Amino acid sequence: MASKLLPLRRLSKRLLKPPSSPSSSSTASRSCLHILEASKSPHLSQNSHDGPCHWIASRSFCSSPLNLDDDTQIPAAIDYHSVLPEDEFHRLADSTIQDLQEKFEEYGDSVQVDDFDIDYGNEVLTLKLGDHGTYVLNKQTPNRQIWLSSPVSGPQRFDWDRSSQAWVYRRTKAHLLKILESELEELCGEPISLS
Repeated sequence: MASKLLPLRRLSKRLLKPPSSPSSSSTASRSCLHILEASKSPHLSQNSHDGPCHWIASRSFCSSPLNLDDDTQIPAAIDYHSVLPEDEFHRLADSTIQDLQEKFEEYGDSVQVDDFDIDYGNEVLTLKLGDHGTYVLNKQTPNRQIWLSSPVSGPQRFDWDRSSQAWVYRRTKAHLLKILESELEELCGEPISLS
């Protein structure tokens, strides 16, 4: 598959350039059409305006195969009618972050992790686990989200889900507190209850 894409990429780069003269425009149009018919590539699309053929390249990046039959793989749709009012977002996010800070402090007393440290400032909660890495939680008010940077699972953005009364990552439908419980137990060797 990759060997078929390389010549198409080279050709598409030439075809993306606007024609240099009126006579070459019809040749470019025919070439574009033949390439697309031969390859049936979903990565090129034609502009909808009349006139010479211009092609726009679009790319889709994915680190794992897409399984559309599995509902857990599809991000939940955003219902913009139910976006949290700003004051409610601050109340929920502040409460969550403050609760996490208190529970992390208690957890730090029960685990033996070198350089275990908790810091809260400028609405950012940082949990340092020495050689195990650092967690960072912060509010993103314009998006009404809590963002998490994890040394285990990477960056994630959580929206408040009214039905489950929890912060949920829409792509995987995972709950913030469940992710933290699982990862902290894995890293530190001791269970933690954040619910």
